[in-house]
Amino acid sequence: MPPLKNKTSLRHAALSFAGFGLLTFAFLLIAKLVGADYQAVVDFDHKWISRIQAYESPGWTKLADTLSWIGSTKVVIVFVLILILLMLFVRHLRWEPLLLLCATAGSGLLNLLLKNLFRRDRPDINRLAEEFTFSFPSGHSMGAFALYGILAYLLWRMIPSFSVRIAALVLCTLLTLSIGLSRIYLGVHYPSDVIGGYIASAAWLALTIGIFEYWRHTKQRRLGGQSEAERQEKMSGDGLGI
Repeated sequence: MPPLKNKTSLRHAALSFAGFGLLTFAFLLIAKLVGADYQAVVDFDHKWISRIQAYESPGWTKLADTLSWIGSTKVVIVFVLILILLMLFVRHLRWEPLLLLCATAGSGLLNLLLKNLFRRDRPDINRLAEEFTFSFPSGHSMGAFALYGILAYLLWRMIPSFSVRIAALVLCTLLTLSIGLSRIYLGVHYPSDVIGGYIASAAWLALTIGIFEYWRHTKQRRLGGQSEAERQEKMSGDGLGI
């Protein structure tokens, strides 16, 4: 068994589980401060809402509306379904579509649970859009982080070129940050809602990836250190007499 490849998945799993623990602690701390209306959080929220909305203009509002629409639940669901269908036609991607579904759907369900647990009202400072659900944590931020975070993870594993990997990572990061900022600009979320959403979704993503990497580790051990893709390729080659 090639030990290095097998240990890589185990190391990734361990790092992911450690990240899950740290991120969960960070979210609980932020949630406690938000729930207690800690003055430093209140001041932070109002300061950054004022700074971001100071750039208000028809052009920025249209861009914010577009980014908010991209991060909406309906658009995310459609995008996820399209990605899953495309991945089903890619050879060797047997379990990655399920990983994508678990990461995004799980983040959405977690957001519903957390919103109804904390029941924070929306900000009422210069509202440029209307929302009627609870505010903390931001659903758009959680959805964007889950979708583009897991997409960045999959692309990093699939793309051989390092420069293209970095470009994909930067693009996914910019989209995630832009969607969160659009919600603050539109006055429908406090900055702490967006930060809390990012951290909550990052924790869920770390847990999901950790489980996936540990499963890959155990599967590679059963296959003698080979990946599923390598095993299928070898079987295909043996069948052709190669």
